[in-house]
Amino acid sequence: MAVKFQHLISNIININRDFLYLSSANKHLIYKSFYATVKMGDEKPVENAIRTKLTEALKPEYIEVINESYMHNVPKGTESHFKVVIVSSAFENVKRIEKHQLVHKAIQEELDHSIHALSIVAKTPKEWEVSKEVGQSPACRGGAGL
Repeated sequence: MAVKFQHLISNIININRDFLYLSSANKHLIYKSFYATVKMGDEKPVENAIRTKLTEALKPEYIEVINESYMHNVPKGTESHFKVVIVSSAFENVKRIEKHQLVHKAIQEELDHSIHALSIVAKTPKEWEVSKEVGQSPACRGGAGL
Protein backbone atom coordinates (compact mmCIF):
# COMPACT_ATOMS: atom_id res chain seq x y z
CA MET A 1 0.00 0.00 0.00
CA ALA A 2 2.78 2.45 0.91
CA VAL A 3 4.57 1.70 -2.38
CA LYS A 4 1.40 2.39 -4.40
CA PHE A 5 0.83 5.65 -2.53
CA GLN A 6 4.45 6.69 -3.04
CA HIS A 7 4.12 5.90 -6.76
CA LEU A 8 0.95 7.98 -6.95
CA ILE A 9 2.61 10.93 -5.24
CA SER A 10 5.62 10.70 -7.57
CA ASN A 11 3.24 11.03 -10.54
CA ILE A 12 1.66 14.26 -9.36
CA ILE A 13 2.97 17.03 -11.54
CA ASN A 14 0.74 19.97 -10.69
CA ILE A 15 -1.58 20.89 -7.86
CA ASN A 16 -4.02 23.75 -7.88
CA ARG A 17 -7.18 24.69 -5.99
CA ASP A 18 -9.45 22.50 -8.09
CA PHE A 19 -7.62 19.44 -9.32
CA LEU A 20 -4.70 17.15 -8.80
CA TYR A 21 -3.21 16.42 -12.20
CA LEU A 22 -1.34 13.18 -12.60
CA SER A 23 1.22 12.43 -15.27
CA SER A 24 -0.09 11.49 -18.70
CA ALA A 25 1.34 8.00 -18.22
CA ASN A 26 -1.14 7.49 -15.39
CA LYS A 27 -4.02 9.09 -17.37
CA HIS A 28 -6.04 9.89 -14.27
CA LEU A 29 -7.48 13.11 -12.96
CA ILE A 30 -8.40 13.22 -9.29
CA TYR A 31 -11.09 15.75 -8.64
CA LYS A 32 -10.04 18.03 -5.77
CA SER A 33 -9.21 15.35 -3.25
CA PHE A 34 -9.74 17.63 -0.30
CA TYR A 35 -13.43 18.17 -1.03
CA ALA A 36 -15.31 17.44 2.15
CA THR A 37 -17.65 14.51 2.04
CA VAL A 38 -20.26 13.56 4.59
CA LYS A 39 -18.92 11.18 7.19
CA MET A 40 -20.91 9.06 9.61
CA GLY A 41 -21.72 10.99 12.78
CA ASP A 42 -20.67 14.35 11.30
CA GLU A 43 -23.50 15.32 8.99
CA LYS A 44 -22.77 18.35 6.82
CA PRO A 45 -19.49 19.44 8.45
CA VAL A 46 -18.66 22.15 5.89
CA GLU A 47 -22.21 23.51 5.78
CA ASN A 48 -22.31 23.63 9.58
CA ALA A 49 -18.89 25.31 9.77
CA ILE A 50 -19.99 27.97 7.28
CA ARG A 51 -23.18 28.66 9.23
CA THR A 52 -21.39 28.76 12.59
CA LYS A 53 -18.55 31.02 11.48
CA LEU A 54 -20.81 33.46 9.65
CA THR A 55 -23.17 33.60 12.62
CA GLU A 56 -20.29 34.33 15.01
CA ALA A 57 -18.64 36.91 12.74
CA LEU A 58 -21.63 38.77 11.31
CA LYS A 59 -24.51 38.19 13.77
CA PRO A 60 -27.08 37.78 10.98
CA GLU A 61 -30.80 38.36 11.37
CA TYR A 62 -31.27 35.70 8.72
CA ILE A 63 -28.89 33.12 7.31
CA GLU A 64 -29.35 30.26 4.90
CA VAL A 65 -26.53 28.00 3.76
CA ILE A 66 -27.53 25.91 0.77
CA ASN A 67 -25.39 23.00 -0.39
CA GLU A 68 -25.72 23.01 -4.18
CA SER A 69 -23.13 20.31 -4.77
CA TYR A 70 -25.80 17.87 -5.96
CA MET A 71 -26.24 20.14 -9.01
CA HIS A 72 -22.67 19.47 -10.11
CA ASN A 73 -20.50 16.63 -11.30
CA VAL A 74 -19.11 15.62 -7.90
CA PRO A 75 -19.41 12.43 -5.84
CA LYS A 76 -22.56 11.95 -3.76
CA GLY A 77 -22.21 13.50 -0.30
CA THR A 78 -19.71 16.13 -1.45
CA GLU A 79 -19.83 19.57 0.13
CA SER A 80 -18.15 21.77 -2.44
CA HIS A 81 -20.69 24.17 -4.00
CA PHE A 82 -22.65 26.53 -1.74
CA LYS A 83 -25.01 29.46 -1.82
CA VAL A 84 -25.10 31.69 1.25
CA VAL A 85 -27.99 34.05 1.87
CA ILE A 86 -27.16 36.33 4.76
CA VAL A 87 -28.89 39.40 6.19
CA SER A 88 -26.89 41.40 8.69
CA SER A 89 -26.59 44.90 10.11
CA ALA A 90 -22.85 44.44 9.64
CA PHE A 91 -23.50 45.21 5.96
CA GLU A 92 -24.92 48.70 6.64
CA ASN A 93 -23.09 51.38 4.62
CA VAL A 94 -20.87 48.71 3.07
CA LYS A 95 -20.29 48.31 -0.67
CA ARG A 96 -21.35 45.03 -2.27
CA ILE A 97 -17.78 43.84 -2.78
CA GLU A 98 -16.98 44.60 0.86
CA LYS A 99 -19.98 42.50 1.95
CA HIS A 100 -18.53 39.59 0.01
CA GLN A 101 -15.10 40.22 1.51
CA LEU A 102 -16.60 40.07 5.02
CA VAL A 103 -18.19 36.71 4.18
CA HIS A 104 -14.94 35.41 2.67
CA LYS A 105 -12.93 36.53 5.71
CA ALA A 106 -15.26 34.66 8.08
CA ILE A 107 -15.01 31.37 6.17
CA GLN A 108 -11.50 31.63 4.73
CA GLU A 109 -10.46 28.19 5.99
CA GLU A 110 -13.38 26.52 4.19
CA LEU A 111 -12.64 28.52 1.02
CA ASP A 112 -9.03 27.38 1.15
CA HIS A 113 -9.74 23.70 1.77
CA SER A 114 -13.31 22.64 1.01
CA ILE A 115 -15.32 25.06 -1.09
CA HIS A 116 -15.00 25.02 -4.86
CA ALA A 117 -17.81 27.48 -5.63
CA LEU A 118 -19.61 30.02 -3.47
CA SER A 119 -22.57 32.20 -4.38
CA ILE A 120 -23.26 35.02 -1.92
CA VAL A 121 -26.44 37.03 -1.41
CA ALA A 122 -25.54 39.54 1.30
CA LYS A 123 -28.11 42.15 2.30
CA THR A 124 -28.83 44.63 5.04
CA PRO A 125 -32.11 44.18 6.93
CA LYS A 126 -33.55 47.14 5.00
CA GLU A 127 -32.51 45.63 1.63
CA TRP A 128 -34.04 42.31 2.70
CA GLU A 129 -37.35 44.01 3.53
CA VAL A 130 -37.46 45.49 0.04
CA SER A 131 -36.63 42.23 -1.74
CA LYS A 132 -36.20 38.72 -0.46
CA GLU A 133 -35.36 37.54 -3.96
CA VAL A 134 -32.34 35.28 -4.05
CA GLY A 135 -32.30 34.07 -7.64
CA GLN A 136 -31.63 30.63 -9.03
CA SER A 137 -28.16 29.27 -9.41
CA PRO A 138 -27.12 28.45 -12.96
CA ALA A 139 -27.06 24.86 -14.12
CA CYS A 140 -23.74 23.06 -13.94
CA ARG A 141 -21.78 23.38 -17.16
CA GLY A 142 -19.43 20.55 -16.25
CA GLY A 143 -16.44 22.69 -15.35
CA ALA A 144 -13.06 21.76 -16.89
CA GLY A 145 -14.65 19.24 -19.22
CA LEU A 146 -15.87 16.86 -16.52
